[in-house]
Amino acid sequence: MFMTYLRISETAGYLGVSDDSVRRWIAQGKLTAHHDDSGRQVVAGAEVAALAQAAAEGRASVPGELHSSARNKLTGLVTKIQSDPVMSQVELQCGPFRVVSLISTEAVHDLGLVVGSPAVATVKATNVVIETTGLSS
Repeated sequence: MFMTYLRISETAGYLGVSDDSVRRWIAQGKLTAHHDDSGRQVVAGAEVAALAQAAAEGRASVPGELHSSARNKLTGLVTKIQSDPVMSQVELQCGPFRVVSLISTEAVHDLGLVVGSPAVATVKATNVVIETTGLSS
């Protein structure tokens, strides 16, 4: 069976942590290191996916939080707001991801959104495109 392995820096990027955090987790046994053909440390992609999913599930059940059918919630900071009298374009930086939403200017005011405000982008999509380079180690 074919297994995808991720380098330390790739693992850190997918988990939203530093390379040093990944190395520390390996030393603590939270992740298992393997060595690729070049002798570099790598981590099984399935193990990284499981850790990311467990972390997301741990954040999902906050007492008093609203329940929603949308599963894709990205927490970030408002980085830009462009408004006209009716509509606004709001940009959030959610970790390494830039999320852009078009909402009413009234909603921007009601939510008190300004640059630097923490916010959550909730995505409910029936069509999601998945891309890959097709390269796996």
